[in-house]
Formats: sequence, C-alpha cells, structure tokens
Amino acid sequence: MNDALQEIHDFLPCRTPQQWIDNALANQDLMLIDHAHCEKKAASTALSLMYRYVDNTDLLNKMSRLAREELRHFEQVLAIMKKRGVQYDHLTPARYAAGLRQEVRSEDPGRLVDVLIVGAIIEARSCERFAALAPHLDDKLTDFYNSLLKSEARHYQDYLKLAEQANGGPVTDRVQTFLAIEHGLIIEPDTEFRFHSGPVH
Repeated sequence: MNDALQEIHDFLPCRTPQQWIDNALANQDLMLIDHAHCEKKAASTALSLMYRYVDNTDLLNKMSRLAREELRHFEQVLAIMKKRGVQYDHLTPARYAAGLRQEVRSEDPGRLVDVLIVGAIIEARSCERFAALAPHLDDKLTDFYNSLLKSEARHYQDYLKLAEQANGGPVTDRVQTFLAIEHGLIIEPDTEFRFHSGPVH
C-alpha cells in the first residue's frame, strides 16, 4: 500500500494542510456526515457515466464495480455514525468538486476525458486525506480509513486509465490544468469545513 500512497503523493500538487487536519479532528461528526455524502456522490457519478457511455465496455465494468464499492463504503459510514449517535443530514457541498468541474469541456470526447480526470483527482485526494487523518483518529475510525486506502487508490488508477483510453493517448496536459485548480482549492482558506474543503481559519 505504501507504493500506491507514494504514487498518489507524487501525483497530487500538494499535501493536505495541517490546519485542515486540525479542523477535521475538531469536527468529526461533520466529517463523517460529509464523508457519507462523498461516497454517495462517487457512486452517483459512476452510475451517470454508465448511463451516458453505454458502448464503452471497459468503462461500464470499472464504473459498475466502483459504484458498488462506493455504496458499500456509504453503508459503512452510516453504520459508524449510527453507533456514535450522529444524524445523517443534508449539507451544502464543498466548493471543491464544482471548482474542478468548471474546467470540464462541454463536447465529447473532451468532456469524458475531463470528467474522468476530475474523478481521478477526487479519488486521489480522498486517499491522501484518509491516510493523513488515520494516525490521529480512534481505533475504529483509523482501521476504517486505512481499509479504504486500497480501493480509493485503485479508483484513482481506473479513472486515469479510462481517461487515457478516451483520449487515445496521454492526458498529462489536461491533468496539469486540473491539478493547478485543485492546488488552490486545497490550500486557500475556506468558509466551511468539508471533507474536501480548504483549511478553515
């Protein structure tokens, strides 16, 4: 797993700021609620790709598996929340995903390439944050977050491979464009704490 995590650290433009980790530890109920939302949204994204690109067999297989795994994670987060008496509730989304999606092209194949790159970046950041948080949490959450690292790392790789396939070659330039946006969203101060927010001062 260390190799996969190292690959993700090499891929992402920056590490999660310490201030965000402090925010997360001070807002663990909110972190869990938003984490549940993120898993549900990840499954929804995978399903919407399956509906839109019905002739892409590789994408259909990978997204079907990914959606199942994300929904399983969603159920696991809900179970942890229930044990802790944390109510699953509606939250306004972080600016993160919307900020990345602003750059997505409107016409295919560019649109598909970009959506897949955004998916890869979100999965990579989730993996990096689980790893950053795990040492600071109670045993139950530490075990849970460590257990998610492997699948999130694979999801990141799946998205990136599918993006290269859709592009018919490397996607380095587009990846760099999106990573530059991601860097700002992770480093710049945010107004509300979320799983993918910037630091809240």
